[in-house]
Amino acid sequence: MTSPRTSFGVFINPLTAEFGWSRALVAGAYSLSAFIQGFSGIMMGSLNDRFGPRFVLTICGTLVGSGLMLMYLVDSAWQLYFSYVVLIGIGMGGLFAPQMSTVARWFVKRRNAMTGLLMAGRGVGGFIAPIVITWLIYTYDWRTAFLLVGIVVFVLIVLGAQFIRRDPSKMGQTPYGGESETRQKAQSNVLGFSLKQALHTRKFWIFGLIIFCAGFCTNTPTVHIVPLALDRGISPVAAAMILSVMNGATTIATIMGGLIADRIGILRSFIISASLLLSTLLLLLPVATPWLLGFFVIILAFGSGGIAVMESGLTAELFGMKSHGAILGCIIFHWTLGGALGTFLGGLIFDITGSYQGIFLICGILAFTAFTMAVTLNRIRKSEAVA
Repeated sequence: MTSPRTSFGVFINPLTAEFGWSRALVAGAYSLSAFIQGFSGIMMGSLNDRFGPRFVLTICGTLVGSGLMLMYLVDSAWQLYFSYVVLIGIGMGGLFAPQMSTVARWFVKRRNAMTGLLMAGRGVGGFIAPIVITWLIYTYDWRTAFLLVGIVVFVLIVLGAQFIRRDPSKMGQTPYGGESETRQKAQSNVLGFSLKQALHTRKFWIFGLIIFCAGFCTNTPTVHIVPLALDRGISPVAAAMILSVMNGATTIATIMGGLIADRIGILRSFIISASLLLSTLLLLLPVATPWLLGFFVIILAFGSGGIAVMESGLTAELFGMKSHGAILGCIIFHWTLGGALGTFLGGLIFDITGSYQGIFLICGILAFTAFTMAVTLNRIRKSEAVA
């Protein structure tokens, strides 16, 4: 249920047109919401370790659904920021880490592949939502679109949460591909790093830097690709299709990324995905053809989708399962921080220069940084294995 995030770009032009707001102001709501989501994710990851995903997802589904429905009433900037930043931001913090951490606890073998299947739902929703929401906006209005999306999100998340259990040991079962129940319980609850211990390691901060860069290079195009396409003379329907194609490609990327990581190793796959982020530089080209712009964002989606699907598995490999939810929440915070900064800077740079060239150049620099740090992280992991 990431449509409130992946589809935000289709609301930028309707909001700026109705209220006369700048793109920086509207994108700033997304940025601050992502920032709040990052802090919320740390807290929700810890709550998931204690109480399980059913509790966390029920609360967060209620917050996100309520925030989206309240967008129907927005008439001023502070109302936009309250609904989207506070309610949706806090709620979104519990819709990612708890689910990924739960999958990591239920699967030892095929962990990355199963995480990929989980995230495929995110891509499917991201593919369908921009098209449907664009239709709702141009058939009715943006308020109705927010209201209907909020109702659907609330019902599906809260209902689905009731069927999720955190740990197989609570149900007298063992994880798929795990050892005996006793051994697995020891691995899950005793071995590994605490959050405090993880924060004192170099590999945590290198991993966090990579994820920050990935979030910056992913969220910036996701939010601004529709306005960018419209500025280049592409129709609203085609622009929404480009965003849908990007999100749809993420579905394939997460499934393939998980399968490949299980086959060739998670760090090697991680490096390959990081290298694909360099495709953000292709958006600097003055392309006004929908299919070619769509091709560029597909490459980017394979890089970002591959990195996202491996966050949970790589966290488990680097730090163990003792405080997996809390550590993963901190790692995901780096993603949301990068995404928040990138989307705001994208709107600000456009307002100042009238172009997105500057922000995509920054994305290219950060993509190269992510690739370099991924290679460094692999070397650190190899040296630890030898020791």
